[in-house]
Amino acid sequence: MHYWLFKSEPSTFSFEMLKKKGQEGTQWDGVRNYAARNHMRAMKVGDLGFFYHSNDGLDIVGIVEIIAEAHQDSTTEDARWDCVDIRAVRDMPAPPNLDAIKKNPKLADMALVRLGRLSVQPVTRDEWIEVCRMGGLTPAP
Repeated sequence: MHYWLFKSEPSTFSFEMLKKKGQEGTQWDGVRNYAARNHMRAMKVGDLGFFYHSNDGLDIVGIVEIIAEAHQDSTTEDARWDCVDIRAVRDMPAPPNLDAIKKNPKLADMALVRLGRLSVQPVTRDEWIEVCRMGGLTPAP
């Protein structure tokens, strides 16, 4: 299993909106960055990810699951752009904010700290466990 982080502005698409989609989830579309696209191409069904509210909140608010591997993004006819489908799994009991994540020496190399603008990012297993601990999820799912 691999771990990921998905960033979205809550005014555009929030974790609450994703939860309302239920078990069918939704496609994570509109990504127009090659690195983020390539991360989605590496995802497998069953992989887990953090849902991060960017710009407003700046915290990891939930856990998502990949439910469909990379496929053509339906918001464009440009074959270069793929997306995956995700569904909400659970809320983060105590959402860790970006400031706390940056201050945690165990997370100094986390992509969220180093590559702040990237909308889809990999998360290592150790980072996953530490962020889950910070968010009140122990053991980590």
